[in-house]
Amino acid sequence: MTRVLVTGAGGMLGQDLLAVLASRPDLTVSAATRAELDITDAGAVRAAVAGHDVVFNTAAWTDVDGAEQAEAAATAVNGDGVAHLARACADTGARLVHVSTDYVFPGNADAPYAEDAPTDPINAYGRSKLAGERAVVRFLPETGYVVRTAWLYGAHGPNFVATMLRLAGQREHLDVVDDQQGQPTWSYALATQLVALADAALAGRAPAGIYHGTCSGRTTWYGLARAAFALAGLDPERIRPTTSDRYPRPAPRPAYSVLGHDRWAVAGLPPLPDWHDTLSDAFDSPTPPAPWKVA
Repeated sequence: MTRVLVTGAGGMLGQDLLAVLASRPDLTVSAATRAELDITDAGAVRAAVAGHDVVFNTAAWTDVDGAEQAEAAATAVNGDGVAHLARACADTGARLVHVSTDYVFPGNADAPYAEDAPTDPINAYGRSKLAGERAVVRFLPETGYVVRTAWLYGAHGPNFVATMLRLAGQREHLDVVDDQQGQPTWSYALATQLVALADAALAGRAPAGIYHGTCSGRTTWYGLARAAFALAGLDPERIRPTTSDRYPRPAPRPAYSVLGHDRWAVAGLPPLPDWHDTLSDAFDSPTPPAPWKVA
């Protein structure tokens, strides 16, 4: 019986991970929400990790704009907290599957970022997440897995898709930026991929290191909003393109967040499907109830 710990279990991805893991009778699963486990507490982390074979870390500071004013606090979670988890896993022999972000890249490329592409974050959030990545690689060179994701949406938390369809009931037209490219990724599909990676790791098929857990293809926020409207039975023409400078934010956003997926092949796993397909799957999924289904 494999013993699994999920940190950040109350978040959007954490809840989807628990749903995927619940279908596995060969696993004993422990769930730790933010209230139950503060990963900045090294002693609490050691106690929580003890006795587990695999740790999925979805705990994170996710307030991108807030990190600009509180970088030390963000790094305490996304950097130091991840280091505590990595050290604890190193001490016990557990494998760590840690979720990171496209924001470790500067966003100025014109082709998908490879897993080994140079990092150069342009905001405090990206710097804090890069610190966590480095901790995993440093302390777990053979048993640590970093999975970068981006543009997540799902049933269990605030996200762009749900926001757009909520606003559809309040406004006739929505102006959405069309100058940032990325890969919309359904959190449930990512959760399934993370579990598959852990299985491959335990079987000795997946080398440690960095993987990119985003859906294939690419679009803009404008393109995603139109696709979501179409699936919800709304008129996509209600979405109008605009530019990022119309919506200044404290933290700069990468203009290009398209990631390459070549490394899945070495683990014997396919990359996540095209974003159009997973978005459609998300709308068709009977469970869990998706917030966009009210639109």
